[in-house]
Amino acid sequence: MQNTATPAQSKGVIPKIGRWLRGERLTTLNLFVSFIIICIIFASQSEFFLTLENFANIGRTLGVVSIVSIGMTLVLITGGVDISVGSVAALSGVVASILWLNFGVPLFLATLLGLLACTVVGFLNGYMIAIVKINPLITTLASFSIVRGLAFVLSNGQTNQLNDEAFKFLGRGEIGGVPVSLILLIVLYIVFFVVMHFTHFGRNLYAIGGSADASRLAGIAVRRHLLIVYTLSAFLAGLGGIIIASQLASSAPRAATGLEFTVIAAVVLGGTSLSGGKGSLIGTLVGVFILRVLDNGLVQTRVSSFYQDVISGAVLLLAVGFDQIRLKLTSTFGGK
Repeated sequence: MQNTATPAQSKGVIPKIGRWLRGERLTTLNLFVSFIIICIIFASQSEFFLTLENFANIGRTLGVVSIVSIGMTLVLITGGVDISVGSVAALSGVVASILWLNFGVPLFLATLLGLLACTVVGFLNGYMIAIVKINPLITTLASFSIVRGLAFVLSNGQTNQLNDEAFKFLGRGEIGGVPVSLILLIVLYIVFFVVMHFTHFGRNLYAIGGSADASRLAGIAVRRHLLIVYTLSAFLAGLGGIIIASQLASSAPRAATGLEFTVIAAVVLGGTSLSGGKGSLIGTLVGVFILRVLDNGLVQTRVSSFYQDVISGAVLLLAVGFDQIRLKLTSTFGGK
């Protein structure tokens, strides 16, 4: 019988394409090309864009979104989602300021209690999702509203000043010329990278995202893992909120509005799948950096804030759309 295989097939090109796609190189290439295109566009419009000072400014803005994105990456890898992170971030600053100003609690302890309040919210989210079996989107959407409302109730809708030099050091201080918030996010990314790639816990999260039922049959404590993941997500969101309060030297119930959408866009743009079971913290960090560069470039080129909102929404839509395209390509070419 005559061999009908094409030269490409006989050389195994299609299987190589499948392995290439499964290896997430397509995502990496897409991020790199997108970053280069964005830089070229903004550099052509502003002479100040490609300067060390400007990129130093971008580095100072990475902290909050990057830290909160760690928790969101873990959540999305398990196949869930956490819409409440912006509200939780606002709650941490509000609780800390009220305890310090109204009850005389030392600010360091008040900050820890603010983080504890956020951690409790995350645990409750995880409990409702893992134990009560309520859909993650519905659960965290409810928390989004409840926690934001609680922040307004506790603060009476007022902004509280936090003029303490030690507190402001977290968001504004530098060590050796490097922002403290940037140092903190680097440490956190290293810690969670090790957890995700070199521990059973991290590998189990990928398995749960691939199939929670199969993971349960394999002996993985799915409910416990989900409880931990949502608790971590809220804790990291609370930490991001403390950094915001430190940078502004004040807390406000309106703080971090829209943070959840920015974080989800960055994480999905970085290659984490909304379907679960796939993603990386390195990709997330690159996704955050691209979004920060985009925001900075729009300001540099004096684009109206109204159009900035339009562009931010479009980026989120494109990120989700690319995630779906990537899944289809992987399914088509992802042979063994």
